[in-house]
Amino acid sequence: MELECYPMSSRPPDLVPGRQSRNWMDAFASRHPYRCLPLNMANTTGWEILCPFGFTAEWNGGPRQDDITITPDRPQADLDHFVTSHFSRGVLTMHPQYLFRTPPGWGMICSGSPNHMKDGIQPLVGLIETDWLPFPFTMNWLFTRPGRVKFEKGEPFCFINLVEHKKVEQFQPVIRTLESNPVMKGQFEAWNRARTDFNTRLASGDPDAAKEAWQRFYFKGEIPEDLGAAPATHANKRRLKTPRVG
Repeated sequence: MELECYPMSSRPPDLVPGRQSRNWMDAFASRHPYRCLPLNMANTTGWEILCPFGFTAEWNGGPRQDDITITPDRPQADLDHFVTSHFSRGVLTMHPQYLFRTPPGWGMICSGSPNHMKDGIQPLVGLIETDWLPFPFTMNWLFTRPGRVKFEKGEPFCFINLVEHKKVEQFQPVIRTLESNPVMKGQFEAWNRARTDFNTRLASGDPDAAKEAWQRFYFKGEIPEDLGAAPATHANKRRLKTPRVG
């Protein structure tokens, strides 16, 4: 399968596989957040589009296009080709500068990079039917209050992920009691016992628990007390391909 990426300019922004690291995750003692596999997988399940240069955007709270001021770190002749105030009312518009084409039935979710925080501004999320769309889309951010935000060169401003979105409509949510699934209930209770015992021992200063530091059932794809096993499809690392010239 191919994700076709057609540059719309001679020097489009870099497109790279999603990177796992986050500054706020690095700042924790022992980098604890990296023990959370769902965070790591979300960070790396997609591709980042990176800012080609650094700039500052400031919104004065007004409703007009010119109420956002954009200042590049260095003079940029093509500033407006990358970042503009287009939609007004505190919306900052950035241009990925690619036309994407996906296989039939596949669409593209365009968002901010997962778990990448920016104070004062929020990435908007869009679902684009890239299996037929013959023109590019924009990535938009909404100021949450008047103020100034900084985007660094090489910082992700857009994150793209692929989904067979029409298939979502086939799902029927069904609410059932846990007792109706005895196997799952037994597995949950085994995990809950192991979790409670571990946390109790850790809080009491048990040296073995302190040495273990954290339980790895989900990370390793294991279920306590041999009540089952995760499928062979369980993954604890994502390896997406780097774009190539084709």
